[in-house]
Amino acid sequence: MAKRAGWAQFEAALDAYGRGDYATALHKLKPWADRGDPFSQYKLGLMYAIGHGVPQDYQEALRWLRAAAEQGNVDIQFSVGSLYAMGEEVPQDFKEAWHWMYQAALQGHSAASFNLGLMYAKGQGVAKNPEAALLVFQDAAGRGYIQAQHTLGMIYHGLFLEGVPQDHKEAYRWYRQAAEQGYAAAQIQIGGMYYYGEVVPRDFSEASKWYRKAAEQNDALGQAKLGVLYFEGHGVPQDFVLAHMWLNLSAAQGDENAAKLRDNYAKVMTREQIAAAQKKASNWRPNKPDSL
Repeated sequence: MAKRAGWAQFEAALDAYGRGDYATALHKLKPWADRGDPFSQYKLGLMYAIGHGVPQDYQEALRWLRAAAEQGNVDIQFSVGSLYAMGEEVPQDFKEAWHWMYQAALQGHSAASFNLGLMYAKGQGVAKNPEAALLVFQDAAGRGYIQAQHTLGMIYHGLFLEGVPQDHKEAYRWYRQAAEQGYAAAQIQIGGMYYYGEVVPRDFSEASKWYRKAAEQNDALGQAKLGVLYFEGHGVPQDFVLAHMWLNLSAAQGDENAAKLRDNYAKVMTREQIAAAQKKASNWRPNKPDSL
């Protein structure tokens, strides 16, 4: 009965935190944190870091955050590493970020492995080491982490991480794995490989398919690429209205090149076509894939 009552108090603390009632949350979380509950310690650390219900105090925040992470909870270790890397709620410290990412990666945390790869690649918190970066990217990608798969594609494509020989077949393989899971940046790369006939036979229809998948997720570059295909009539029936619509959507997100292309294409369109394209753009809504 006592255990059940204690759990009810813990749930009440989390509920208060979610509602922004930080005074109640602090009152109920502190006893749990003092008893060594890692999640309570983590929440308490965030409260001190942000100043929710307590005076902002980075040292106190770090004390509680480290206490939580040192108990070995892999998700908290990753979160603490992320906080140190971002430097928003706590002072930025890449050495501490690397330490906690490494601890989480040792326990098989894919996102931590991916972030370790970035830190090895950029020399953040650790000496720059392309070989180590490649190994941890491969580790995360092999466990299905989408961003790592896309990054491996970029590495083998020669777009990231110097010192690794280009291998466009490997690039296509990793891009494809990420693309099939709905990752827009990888879908654009696959589309480009089909558009230019790189490793795979040139196929405008396949290029349009992959550009469309990215465009429908509201990816500005995917929208611009698809708009150009509609204007050219490559892989899709030529349609100035749809070309203008996709380029307009891309331009609305700040793609200056898309805005220039849209305005140039508008010179060969009628007023009615432009009006129809603008209406389509106004009514359009993005569609996020289920896998993301």
